[in-house]
Formats: sequence, structure tokens, C-alpha cells
Amino acid sequence: MTATIESKWHLYAQEAGEGPVPTTFKLTKNPLVVPVGKIREVGKLHKAFDKNFDSELKYYENQVNFVQKVTVKGKAATKVKGSVEFMVCDDHQCLPPKEVEFAISVGGK
Repeated sequence: MTATIESKWHLYAQEAGEGPVPTTFKLTKNPLVVPVGKIREVGKLHKAFDKNFDSELKYYENQVNFVQKVTVKGKAATKVKGSVEFMVCDDHQCLPPKEVEFAISVGGK
């Protein structure tokens, strides 16, 4: 999944630090899909002290990819479904956390 972040805003990492809501994924159980490892973040990770949270935080700007490897049992086409909760902030304010559902097609070879 790719997160495209508007200019001057940032999206918090899964391990963001103390204060903001970190990006969190919830995968719906699917008997045909087995997650392999944890969800990786692929992008330029920023670390900076944030005076609003009085903490050093980890976040992304512009774009970040979240990658989850899975093993699909059998040859059936199925979907990886779930939701992602995230929060974005700029230098002055934060928007309330938001949760978005997703479904990604896998398998079917």
C-alpha cells in the first residue's frame, strides 16, 4: 500500500514515539492467506523532536510504502482485507486519527 502525503504534512510511522497515533494495520483473518513477518515501511524515515508532543518522533513526508509479504494457500484468488489507522500533522496542527478499510487482491495463479 502506498501513502501519498500532501506537502507540509507528515504521516507517523508504526513505531512513531510518544504522543501521536502511530500508523496501525489490522488484517482480517483469511484462511487462505498467511502473513509472513511484519509490515515493512519503505520510504525516507524522518526523526525529529516535536515540541507539540515534547518527544522525538518518527514520520514520513511525501510518500511511503507499507509492504506485507503473504503466502497464499492453494491457487485460489482471494483478498487481503483489513483497515489502517493513521494520523497526520503539520508544524501547527494535527488532524484527528482516521481509519480506512482496504482490500488487495492476491493469488489466482
